[in-house]
Amino acid sequence: MNRRQFLGSVAAAALFINMAGVAALAGTPSDTLVIAKVIDDAISFDPAESYEDTTAEVLHNTYETLVQYDAADLSKLSGAIAESWSFSADNKKVTFKLRKGMTFASGNPVTASDVVYSFSRLVKADKTPAFILKQFGWTSENIGSMAKAVDDQTFEMTIAVDYAPSLVLNVLSSVNASVVDSKTVMQQEKNGDFGLAYLKDKSAGSGPFTLKAWKPNQTILLQSNPAYRQGEPAMKRVILRHVPEAASQRLLLEKGDVDIASNLPGDQIKALQTNPDIAISRHNTTRNLYIGLSQTVEPFTKPKVREALKYLVDYKGMTESLLKGEFTVLQSFWPSGFFASVDENPYSYDVEKAKTLLAEAGYKDGFSFKLSVRNVSPAIDMAQAVQQSMAAAGIKMEIQQTDQKQFITAYRERQFEAALGTWEPDFLDPHANAATFAHNLDNSPNASTKTVAWRNSWKDDAINALTDAAVRESDQTKRIAMYKDLQRKVMADGPYIGLVQRIAQVAARRNVQNYVVGPAMILYRLVRK
Repeated sequence: MNRRQFLGSVAAAALFINMAGVAALAGTPSDTLVIAKVIDDAISFDPAESYEDTTAEVLHNTYETLVQYDAADLSKLSGAIAESWSFSADNKKVTFKLRKGMTFASGNPVTASDVVYSFSRLVKADKTPAFILKQFGWTSENIGSMAKAVDDQTFEMTIAVDYAPSLVLNVLSSVNASVVDSKTVMQQEKNGDFGLAYLKDKSAGSGPFTLKAWKPNQTILLQSNPAYRQGEPAMKRVILRHVPEAASQRLLLEKGDVDIASNLPGDQIKALQTNPDIAISRHNTTRNLYIGLSQTVEPFTKPKVREALKYLVDYKGMTESLLKGEFTVLQSFWPSGFFASVDENPYSYDVEKAKTLLAEAGYKDGFSFKLSVRNVSPAIDMAQAVQQSMAAAGIKMEIQQTDQKQFITAYRERQFEAALGTWEPDFLDPHANAATFAHNLDNSPNASTKTVAWRNSWKDDAINALTDAAVRESDQTKRIAMYKDLQRKVMADGPYIGLVQRIAQVAARRNVQNYVVGPAMILYRLVRK
């Protein structure tokens, strides 16, 4: 290491410590982007295991997929690692030609063998996001024949299901389909763990940044990748600071200690609108919030009880006062404003109707249940609002607050009565959400695919059949109609109280430019200050 490299490393380390809270900077360096947000959901930064909001954001910036929505144009899916591709006549075989001369951040070349390793690793490790590729009909046993390297620049994959080409490409744009540096990861495998321990807090991708350090519940440090195929980003470092309190985020932003505050509620945004140093932008997102009702809890197994609870949420009051500017009402599992959105919200706050339904179900005096919720805003605020509105019909809801790690672990293990969950699709196609909110073929405790429907112990054979039919429909008009029908059926009969869809309100210092917020991703590559 030469002197310049050494001093750069020291500076980066010192900055990381400062941003972790040991010290504070008045004004951030021109080549460093500092973002205040809630990052306590981070568990692993491995594409084969990561399934949380914060880690997905980091993966979008540290890895690349065969195809992706690029920061320069989020309106279309374009080639990333793949330069071109072609489908067979029956759409069952796809051949990708990879870009020549690409390297990972390590300097190792990106080859078709890396793609094969990455896809095989995701399937065989069989962590939560494995279903994203397993839906192609891939298993640990057949992946070797379904994903092949024809040569260094040609990757060929075969799928065992009838999917439209656009859906296949959208699936492959998921961050969990990121291509990892096989040479680096295989060297770090221990006891057949597929390198999961190694990549938990490191990156091995070809994206514009690399993950340099992670202090859980404190700070994440990314460093620019000089070998990135589109050139090294202007921001040499990106620092995510865990700042759970909205007021603290706002104060740090106004002082110039952070460049962006990304979790501010409406009142804080309103207070910043008159600040000439701050710019506010709003962006549609695909994130929805809902209450899942476990079908192992007796009151929730009754259709009329589920229906009654959907009439005991003051949706209008919640979005217009409590969450003003941050959310819009969304009662479906697929966000509004996207392909095949149903754009209907059939439920409104109606206590008398809810009381009638409860009486018909045998609960005229109401009942009690526990709602699990993570201890951050606006989740707690929403839970308290729902608690108050349900009380009008005799429903006693106890709020159980935990941090995100505890919450998601309990939710994934079915250890809850009701849970206030959030969801973002893994790719921009309604099947992404239908596959998890509507589909559950195996409701047993040891099911291989554990969707949101499975988490809530809900299995409906008719809904499963409709979901399967919609994903196979090649006629675009018919497919849209099928997804709208599916959304209406799940809204009416499913174990979910659909609540809201998030509108991203980003507050940034005015000198920050080109911070890209897409419907399902945040990208740092084009940021300038």
